[in-house]
Amino acid sequence: MQTKISVYIATSLDGFIARADGRLDWLDQANSDVPSGEDCGYHAFMNTVDVLVMGRNTYEKVLTFGDWPYANKRVVVLSSSSVVVPDTLKKMVTTSNEAPRVLFNRLSSEGAKHLYVDGGLTIQRFLQDGLIDEITVTVIPVLLGKGIHLFGSLAKDIWFNHKSTMTYPFGYVQSTYERRG
Repeated sequence: MQTKISVYIATSLDGFIARADGRLDWLDQANSDVPSGEDCGYHAFMNTVDVLVMGRNTYEKVLTFGDWPYANKRVVVLSSSSVVVPDTLKKMVTTSNEAPRVLFNRLSSEGAKHLYVDGGLTIQRFLQDGLIDEITVTVIPVLLGKGIHLFGSLAKDIWFNHKSTMTYPFGYVQSTYERRG
């Protein structure tokens, strides 16, 4: 079986994953409308993931959340600069400056079957290399007007097929797409 690469992310209605300064306050506010125990399929998704690949900015944001949310999950932080990994996370978190395809090939050869890619620039780099197999986007019904876009410019079109859409009574709409071919 070939290694699968997925994106699982939330955006504002106008396509932003964070404010321009990286803040996620709007997402925290939106989550206050979500009933206790509802995770929109996140834990089921994470149970299928072998390795989470994230960019340095995303990693540094996650470190501010308090408890590390990826217990017992291997995490690779992509960065061209030095990344500090606390001693408590060194068994789970490694760093790499490899290009997406090189990292993908290495992780595949090490036995990874499902990679989860997170972080705007990291997702964009994997998309540009044609490596993303599946994208799940949960749209939060808020307009931010500006911020960090999920998708950047591309050298060519990348086509996906619609797989499913789920609507939630608290206003979220979650769609999953598979890359064509």
